[in-house]
Amino acid sequence: MNPTTTYDPSQAGLASVGERNRVLRNTYWLLALSMVPTVLGAWIGVTTGIARAMSPGIGLVVFLVGAFGFMFAIERTKNSAAGVPILLAFTFFMGVMLSRLVGSVLGLANGAGLVMTAFAGTGAIFLGMATLSSVKKRDLSSMGKFLFIGAIKLLVAGLANLFIQSSAMMITLAVLAIGIFSAFILYDLKRVQDGHETNYITATLGVYPNSRTGCILPACLKKSAAGTTRSAA
Repeated sequence: MNPTTTYDPSQAGLASVGERNRVLRNTYWLLALSMVPTVLGAWIGVTTGIARAMSPGIGLVVFLVGAFGFMFAIERTKNSAAGVPILLAFTFFMGVMLSRLVGSVLGLANGAGLVMTAFAGTGAIFLGMATLSSVKKRDLSSMGKFLFIGAIKLLVAGLANLFIQSSAMMITLAVLAIGIFSAFILYDLKRVQDGHETNYITATLGVYPNSRTGCILPACLKKSAAGTTRSAA
């Protein structure tokens, strides 16, 4: 005869809360650790000029193939010991691809200050969204669909602006994108806290690109503003 186990809802609830806290804690630690290969990749990219050496078209292809390839590999290995090293390799790759923008911003008169401001802004946004996700009691699951639609529309508008070449439109899109991807950070962290996401590698994979985009967009915004100022002068 199999032993019977008495179901205790209170104990189940405590275990669930403990699991959520563990996943959230590991997600925060992995996000912090992922900044090391990201910065290293950006530094190597700026030093060697490997990303700048690629034409925009080739760079886009390399980015898309590499990013989706890494994401596929991470999803396949998220429950194994290889999951974390592959995720860190992904963040190194993203750092290398980021070096093209970092190098161009550093070429401005106050480039180093702009980069530091972008990183500080990213930290402030992430801290704000993390705090909001911990105090907000409402379920935000339904928000994902609207954010996805907003991101698609933003992508289409960005592609259109490649041909229009409007600095004002680029600044507007950058501001909108900061809002959308900040909301994505809130959405992803809230999913962990509500128990919808139970794997910290997948949770990190969801939050990392959004926080990275939050770092890129302030730099683009400031770069565009600087370019607009020079043109006016």
